[in-house]
Amino acid sequence: MSSGIKPTGVLHYGNYFGAIRQYINLQDTAEAFYFIVDYHALTTLPTPDTLRVDTFRMALDWMALGLDPDKASLFVQSDVPEVTELAWIFSNLLPAGDLERGVSFKDAKQRGDTPNAGLLNYPVLQAADILIYGGSVVPVGKDQTQNIEIAKRIANRFNRRFTSDRPYFHPPRPWVIEEVAVVPGLDGQKMSKSYNNTIAIFEEPEVLRKKVMAIPTASTPLSEPMDPDSDHVFSLIRLVGDEETVSSIRDSYLRGGFGFRRAKEELINLLESYFADARERRDELVAKPDVVRDAMVAGAERARVRAQETMRDVRELTGLNWKNAAR
Repeated sequence: MSSGIKPTGVLHYGNYFGAIRQYINLQDTAEAFYFIVDYHALTTLPTPDTLRVDTFRMALDWMALGLDPDKASLFVQSDVPEVTELAWIFSNLLPAGDLERGVSFKDAKQRGDTPNAGLLNYPVLQAADILIYGGSVVPVGKDQTQNIEIAKRIANRFNRRFTSDRPYFHPPRPWVIEEVAVVPGLDGQKMSKSYNNTIAIFEEPEVLRKKVMAIPTASTPLSEPMDPDSDHVFSLIRLVGDEETVSSIRDSYLRGGFGFRRAKEELINLLESYFADARERRDELVAKPDVVRDAMVAGAERARVRAQETMRDVRELTGLNWKNAAR
């Protein structure tokens, strides 16, 4: 199993509930390779300092949230350069038109941007990320399932072209938890940095309060019942509250006399408590950065062993081993 996340900005609740929580749950049940995709981040051309800082911060945050480097291989994508070699081989198996129909590429063009070749080939590199470690299950957000389908197509085409007698790559399948597949943002849309509607996992308390208090709500009088199912505040309460708490707050909505300000106060309390332990662990890791660095180096070493095994096989299967020609 393998999956990654781009080191762009800070982690928000959408990142956690859409993917990272799944990573944490799965690290106890399967061999897992989790990585920070700094090659992918280059599609937006960040400054070198920004990329370095964001990559390290992402690793630190993952470990604070519960990823255990003794259970899963946690590393940085560029520390396993074999993945770019495999991506080049894969790029020859896919028509350019398939990539031009990719969601990220089409969205960029619709916004009037001029997408670079890196964005066009993004799904191919993602396929290499998955398949080089033998991944067959990929925990992803609902909006990433198209790229997994491309990875599946690449795996099948490689197998038909080079290993028709015995499939080499296992076509991957996405694993999406439907109830949190799309995490609502402050405005009710999908939580995304692009929409400027995120709540950072390690948000400063005063910033968190300001964001929550600014969430738009209906103009329901205080004495009247409120509709929890159409309210953005309640959508977030349902995300972070336990079953008993959510049920109690829902009843308060339906009784009336509760009010949206009270609902927002409840949400703030829930958000602050949900990641309290993670904040404490994060503070400890900030004070000991070498713990993070050592974990990432060890994770990359384990991942690279697997990647090099895959590439030895791939070079043999594709004919990229000219030294064996006379044997």
